[in-house]
Amino acid sequence: MSGKKIGSILFWLMVSVYILYAAVFIYKTIIVVNGQHYAVLFDDAMISMQYARNLAQGYGPVFNAGGDRVEGYSNPLWMVYMAFFHLLPIPTPYISLAIQISGAIFLVLNLILIRRITTSMLDSPSAWLIPLVAVGLTAFYYPLTNWSLLGVEVSILTLLASLVVWIILNFLKEQKFSAWLYILLGVCTLLRIDMFGFGLVTWAFLVLVDAKNRRKNLLWGAVILATFLVGQTVFRYLYYGNVLPNTYYLKMTGSPLMLHIKRGFYVFFKFAWNFNLVLFLLPFLYLVFRRDRAAWYLFLAFGVQVAYSIYVGGDAWENRGGANRFFAIVMPIFMVLFALTLEKLRQAVLAFMRGGPKPMLSRCIEPLSHVALVGMAVISLVNFNTLLDFNSLQYATLQKPSIYVIGQEKILRIALFARQITTPQATILAVAAGGVPYFSGRTTYDLLGKSDSLIAHEAMHIDPTASLLDFRPGHNKWDYAHSIGDLKPDLIPEIWQGTQAEAQPYLKDYTVIQMDQFKQWLPDGVMYVRTGSPNIRWDQIQQYIVPKETGMVMKP
Repeated sequence: MSGKKIGSILFWLMVSVYILYAAVFIYKTIIVVNGQHYAVLFDDAMISMQYARNLAQGYGPVFNAGGDRVEGYSNPLWMVYMAFFHLLPIPTPYISLAIQISGAIFLVLNLILIRRITTSMLDSPSAWLIPLVAVGLTAFYYPLTNWSLLGVEVSILTLLASLVVWIILNFLKEQKFSAWLYILLGVCTLLRIDMFGFGLVTWAFLVLVDAKNRRKNLLWGAVILATFLVGQTVFRYLYYGNVLPNTYYLKMTGSPLMLHIKRGFYVFFKFAWNFNLVLFLLPFLYLVFRRDRAAWYLFLAFGVQVAYSIYVGGDAWENRGGANRFFAIVMPIFMVLFALTLEKLRQAVLAFMRGGPKPMLSRCIEPLSHVALVGMAVISLVNFNTLLDFNSLQYATLQKPSIYVIGQEKILRIALFARQITTPQATILAVAAGGVPYFSGRTTYDLLGKSDSLIAHEAMHIDPTASLLDFRPGHNKWDYAHSIGDLKPDLIPEIWQGTQAEAQPYLKDYTVIQMDQFKQWLPDGVMYVRTGSPNIRWDQIQQYIVPKETGMVMKP
């Protein structure tokens, strides 16, 4: 049997194993409450689901049906994609499951592209082992699966980024211009506007290296990318009244830019350190062996997403370890470079051995070198998935469900409880503003401003004594005078951590309720309901009311 045939069989076997892995991952994210199974996505994805449901129901892309127009999502095309599933006869508890399954499909398709990309970069197309190494490292790099199967647009962006890379590599060989590449890059910006940087770098690369088609690339690239950018900006301004998404104002305004960049460098270094700094730097040795245009583009594709992550200050969840949502989409390209570098080092060792006094020894060592390469790849994958410490491998090996499932269950239980104790006319103030409105069906105010334009345009609360890791873009703005004092929500399930003292003056018109079943989810199991509100089912909470004379308030 030829090596190519063996490689093909092993590839599809690896894909089959990954499909099983993804299925187990998704199964472990299912939450059971009172006998009902719920599929729940990462809360930012649930915010998009809330917009998607309102769009599908004819209210338009808004956070609350009939509410203010605020663009609290940064993934318009993905949100529209989510809306499609809300048009199907799928029960609400299972719609998120469809998103998770589609994410797994996108990742499987990405594995096919990674195999092709790696093969196209090899000096010898018959070297079937290295594509398998790249595919294995990509498939079982946990953060990529984690983000993708929790409903974030990482899955489709990973697929499209790899598709762009594959098209570029083919172009460099065939020198054939195609405007479709720029349309694909434009679609990426509809999935996330910050993918414009990826598109811009790709466009500049082609203009620089392709003398034959330079004018076409310059013209078509500029026109198509500008059309996508201007088109969505015009829509945003006409519909939402802002030039940029509300999430941009929330995350990038009201604080010094250098603070974002400083944190971005800090959290990226922590990522590289936990990833294993030596292994992270290893692929850069590839430039010692090969410095052609294809190699440089792979590094550019990876580097531009890292640069963007640094610019915005990283993600809010860096304390969990692993690649964040911004550059996880190009981690497969990193894995390709890693596998190619291992092969170059293997070849260098063999070349040295063949030039030595014992050429017979080199022939014996060659098959062993392949075993050593695979062993190195496996050891490296273990390092890559040791997100913070050795215990974090329990997530990659699926001994534990995603670390975000705990938070998802808390949000789901709050939403279902809110639905039980309120009327449909009630309003809720939520810290996690995705799952709460989606599963409660109640009008919800976003405490942290993702879907609140007033809060998003305010200054950030920055503690100069806090660590850079505690500066979390998108989670540093709140305004209790507005969110409680002006909006007067009927139910406040929780107060943002560390801000109880700020909230307390605005809670004088609220009744404290305490539930033992929520003590594992909320400090003291405490929530607040607006005293005398006709939208609270008081008969449902009578046994939970804490008498005012106790003077009980939630702990900071």
